[in-house]
Amino acid sequence: MTNVSTSLPQVRPPAYDPRLVRAAVAMNENDLPTAEPLLRSLLKDDPFDVRAIRLFAELAGRIGRYQDAENLLRRAIELAPQFTAARANLALVLYRTNRAPEALEELARVTADDPENAGHANLQAAAYGRIGEFDEALALYEQVLRQAPNQPRVWMSYGHMLKTVGRQAEGITAYRKAIELLPVLGEAWWSLANLKTVKFSDDDITFMQAALARDDVTPEDRWHLDFSLGKAFEDRGEAEAAFKHYAAGNELRRRRMPYRAQDTTASVDAAIAVFTPSSIASLAGQGCEAPDPIFVLGMPRAGSTLVEQILASHSQVEGTSELSDIGFLARQVEGYPAALADLPDGELRKLGEAYLTRTRVQRHTARPLFIDKMPNNWLHVPFIHAILPNAKIVDARRHPLACCFSNFKQHFARGQGFSYSLDDMGRYYRDYVRAMAHFDRVLPGVVHRVIYERIVDDTETEVRALLAHCNLPFEPACLSFHETARAVRTASSEQVRRPIFREGNEVWKSFEAWLGPLKTALGDVLEAYPEAPTAL
Repeated sequence: MTNVSTSLPQVRPPAYDPRLVRAAVAMNENDLPTAEPLLRSLLKDDPFDVRAIRLFAELAGRIGRYQDAENLLRRAIELAPQFTAARANLALVLYRTNRAPEALEELARVTADDPENAGHANLQAAAYGRIGEFDEALALYEQVLRQAPNQPRVWMSYGHMLKTVGRQAEGITAYRKAIELLPVLGEAWWSLANLKTVKFSDDDITFMQAALARDDVTPEDRWHLDFSLGKAFEDRGEAEAAFKHYAAGNELRRRRMPYRAQDTTASVDAAIAVFTPSSIASLAGQGCEAPDPIFVLGMPRAGSTLVEQILASHSQVEGTSELSDIGFLARQVEGYPAALADLPDGELRKLGEAYLTRTRVQRHTARPLFIDKMPNNWLHVPFIHAILPNAKIVDARRHPLACCFSNFKQHFARGQGFSYSLDDMGRYYRDYVRAMAHFDRVLPGVVHRVIYERIVDDTETEVRALLAHCNLPFEPACLSFHETARAVRTASSEQVRRPIFREGNEVWKSFEAWLGPLKTALGDVLEAYPEAPTAL
């Protein structure tokens, strides 16, 4: 998925109330504990102060409380409809909560009121990219860069979009321009590394090491630089140096993104307890009958983008992206998953219809079927089958050491909390296998499994089986998937534009000396692969 640098507009301290000035200064310094009581005090005295409401909304957004931020911003706009800054903040909250069409509606008003603000156009471009309107996105980035060519983060976002549509050489140029303007911009270095096709030069490594040695490098730039240097040394066959940087980047990222492996285990336990043969039977026949979606799910870095590209090369299938809608709809069911059995008649059908409505914006062709490639949907397989019983589900699976180490050296723009620790990774992979083994038992034949190593070794046989599961006739284009021209918004975007290659399967072996915690956490899942252990 395309990542974009989007920060709320710079706070300018108003000159009216000293508390508002102090709160604004604290927000600029990211001193939220100081800002919060000042804003609460202000709003207690004057609940209609839209400047304080907007600042409080920004504070809520910074700690991830986006619903609170949205409510506050809508209140500010209700009180002051011409408060353009609050409307721009609302557009950003909507974008960050995967509601790009609504963000674009707000941005249309914002840009009419403030047409010279390049930041608004940058967010518009990102929102267009989120819904697959890539031509509009590229045109807006180009407009911004004509007006203000010395913005490294906009060059980087432009590079993301160029990469997505397959214009790799131009994307590299854009990333290099961002680095030229801001050499410590770690994400731009990682964007080059993440193409998987760029080999860093001696000078590149020297520049990155110098940036990493600086005292003023932000934690975000630091972990991006570590991941990039890991890739640079891995390409040179220097496994120990590479692993050192991968481990440093992961540890820093992990401290900023708390993840509790036991929470995933508890979610799997709950799903196994709830989704029994009898409960599955009680949900049957209540969903939306539309056959449109094909869900490709499983672990990240397990070949899901390859499966998507093969399917999207078929004349009846449209590729979209990793869509967050299933998780969103599941969260709307209070008491999920146990509460599914208590939903009133018609609710499962409405949820399936809601999914189709929410994802329609991602569809840009007349092809009858489309792909949702969100890997984390594996936990929701029974929910998907209940609300969309005619949808097809494909589980992309790869050797646990190859898959997990590939995740460990991959920095995800949106974050996959389990991926920043070898122990957490092994436990997550184990829980995923455990859940899917249960779903196979209670929903026999619903999930088709694609084993990455098999599709590499015998592509045509596996592609034919995949298409048969999706009730699609064989088409030769599915074997020439790398020739299919389409936008790809994931870390594997450049890899699937090449024929199938085998060299990635053995990369982990160079790092095996450091993978002990991963092996221990995987346990018998490692020995049983590609099957699930019988004891799970």
